Amino acid sequence: MKRVEIPSRFFFSTPPAPCPYLEDRLERKVVTLLAGEDPDHLHNTLSHAGFRRSQDLAYRPACDGCDACIPIRVNAKEFHLKKSFRRVWQANRDLKVAEIPAVATQEHFTLFHNYLRSRHSDGGMVDMDFDDYQAMIEDSPVKSQLVEFRKMDGSLYAVSLTDVMEDGLSLVYSFFASDEDKRSPGTYLILWHILQARYRQLPFVYLGYWIEQSQKMSYKQRFMPSEILTRNGWEPLSPSLK
Repeated sequence: MKRVEIPSRFFFSTPPAPCPYLEDRLERKVVTLLAGEDPDHLHNTLSHAGFRRSQDLAYRPACDGCDACIPIRVNAKEFHLKKSFRRVWQANRDLKVAEIPAVATQEHFTLFHNYLRSRHSDGGMVDMDFDDYQAMIEDSPVKSQLVEFRKMDGSLYAVSLTDVMEDGLSLVYSFFASDEDKRSPGTYLILWHILQARYRQLPFVYLGYWIEQSQKMSYKQRFMPSEILTRNGWEPLSPSLK
């Protein structure tokens, strides 16, 4: 097992708050600032230890009596498009994709706000205004970009805030048109990142946390082969756990 060496730094614990994924549970997080001479390397190191980025902070769940949130990453080098994924890819083959600087725009914010109202109306993010959104997009000390997906008529279809790491791509947050369910935009965005990582010869795509008991978060187990972070380090997600 390769041990992850985390540089000496300050870590803080957040107060308990209602869990956004599992009912009747409280969440706590361990948080640290992504600062120093090389925040990109720090970000990569912390990601190996199961941390995620939000603006200029790295966080990891540290909930009392609960370990449902499991870090997961897709093995991009060994990933193959199965039949259902090929259908999704074909359904979105008309899209134009652009990798652009992480700069907030009103057009993107409108799509973001409509997505939250449609998909996460009971979540804490639904009350975010443009300034909050701008901070989410632009307050990053690491290599970040937006990936913009447009239909042939120029209309905005989806946007992904993506971190470019030493060993992969990390999907920080993605949102898409709420009336495009037939095209499976959420699945397509992940597929695009997996194939893009393979093109760049990056081994992994980091998907955040897999929560088997949560319908909102359990879908990540579909993208195989994947690895999950255990007490023994990163290990392949067994088909028996899917």
